[in-house]
Amino acid sequence: MKPAPPPIPERRAAPIDWPALVAAARAAARRAYAPYSHYAVGAALLAEDGAVFSGCNVENASYGLTNCAERTALFKAVSEGRRRFRALAIAGGTPKAPAVPCGACRQALAEFCPPDLPVAVAPLRRGAPVVRALAEYLPHSFALRT
Repeated sequence: MKPAPPPIPERRAAPIDWPALVAAARAAARRAYAPYSHYAVGAALLAEDGAVFSGCNVENASYGLTNCAERTALFKAVSEGRRRFRALAIAGGTPKAPAVPCGACRQALAEFCPPDLPVAVAPLRRGAPVVRALAEYLPHSFALRT
């Protein structure tokens, strides 16, 4: 009888570098096109493989055509073949009222992200982020669970 092969070592994901992810979201916010609301928002989405996809809000005179920062980052990632994510940082607003994902963004994120995805919400300029699970923002999402 052959001896059992040694166990495969468990791969642990590297810790999330929140300062870098928030910095990427703040950098993305500086590229926002917000001539109507004057409310710049940036997002940085960390894929499972370590790639970071950033996005900003892009407004349109027809507000329904506006795209939020979170969906911009998500759509960029999905269009590049990523479907698994580890974390999201959002930068916008003030320390007393930071930007949080709108309902459309919450639902779009729920399509691709696990309910326990950590979401850091940070003020636009400076200040510490607050991290909560995606499910806290959208507790009863419509989501494809495979």
